[in-house]
Amino acid sequence: MKMKMHKCKKCNIYTIKDKCPKCGGKLNVIYPPKYSIEDKFGKYRRKLKKESKM
Repeated sequence: MKMKMHKCKKCNIYTIKDKCPKCGGKLNVIYPPKYSIEDKFGKYRRKLKKESKM
């Protein structure tokens, strides 16, 4: 059984449960996506990062 860390959107609490223990809200998985050499959207991500710094 794999366990992944989750973070509540409302409370900013970290947990490994399926629902937030404090408010019962939805949780997001906090791990970044896997790295791929064939990065299809890298061009757009770098462009957005460059534009946001200006």
